[in-house]
Amino acid sequence: RRSRRLLSLRDTARSMSQENVEIVQAIYAAWERGDFSSADWAHRDIEFGFADGPEPGRWRGREAMSRRYGDFLRGFKAFRAEPERYFVVDEHRILVLVHNSGQGRTSGLEFGQRSVANLFEIEDGLVTRLVIYWDRNRALANLGLSE
Repeated sequence: RRSRRLLSLRDTARSMSQENVEIVQAIYAAWERGDFSSADWAHRDIEFGFADGPEPGRWRGREAMSRRYGDFLRGFKAFRAEPERYFVVDEHRILVLVHNSGQGRTSGLEFGQRSVANLFEIEDGLVTRLVIYWDRNRALANLGLSE
């Protein structure tokens, strides 16, 4: 009886994890095309932040996230975020290793391929936390993962 209950809990966690991966994959389907216009996937009180990099910080709320990330994106003409690998950290967290590329809006210089990591935390089908790591090794280490 106990083992059946444990299996049921594991199956539920596995199912939730797969649903969460699919949510994140849908977000990246737009981002790969350079479409960052929708934040419908984000909880209204989402915690958004840059863990490191040139301007680390945290913001709360969908509007603050859109404003802050929008400020970042406005520096580029053709910014793209292409997922390389998805890690299921647990039933609520998905870490994505990402290649970012783009062209500087003012300088015209190619941004090339920048490897970063994005951590999504999901509850009830909405992203409640998104943390961007410029240093993907730091993200992996913080979560006890390795490539």
